[in-house]
Amino acid sequence: MSKIAPCLWFANEAEEAANFYVSLFPDSRIDHVQKNVVETPGGPEGSVLVVSFTLAGQRFMALNGGTRFEYTHAISLEVDCDDQAEVDRLWDGLSAGGAIEQCGWLKDRYGVSWQIVPTVVKQMLADPDPAKAGRVLQAIMEMIKLDIAGLQAAYRG
Repeated sequence: MSKIAPCLWFANEAEEAANFYVSLFPDSRIDHVQKNVVETPGGPEGSVLVVSFTLAGQRFMALNGGTRFEYTHAISLEVDCDDQAEVDRLWDGLSAGGAIEQCGWLKDRYGVSWQIVPTVVKQMLADPDPAKAGRVLQAIMEMIKLDIAGLQAAYRG
């Protein structure tokens, strides 16, 4: 069976971005840096073409395509966080030089959209009591960075 690895397109920051991402997540590493063997739209011979990296155990590829394309919210990377400390660390790291948004979303300095979500949110939203789940969803809609204590308070009513 084929394995699926997201490919992130950069103008010429693939190696910089991959190094940034692996610095933030445990179980992450640069696996391989492929240089251009000839001149390509991504750069001259000898420059970085592709970086294969593992991010929190998931394979990724970063490609230098020579032209900047804007990412949209149509594709985002969702991160499940065990506690508020992890939410805070990843939020601060990924949003540095980027843009914070509503409902736990941010764009990093490269324009990639991320959702930084406490794991407990999925449990609360799946509660069979629609009033509890509704209060949590309403609280999420009013937050920028998700706050577990605030979400738990909304859950309890």
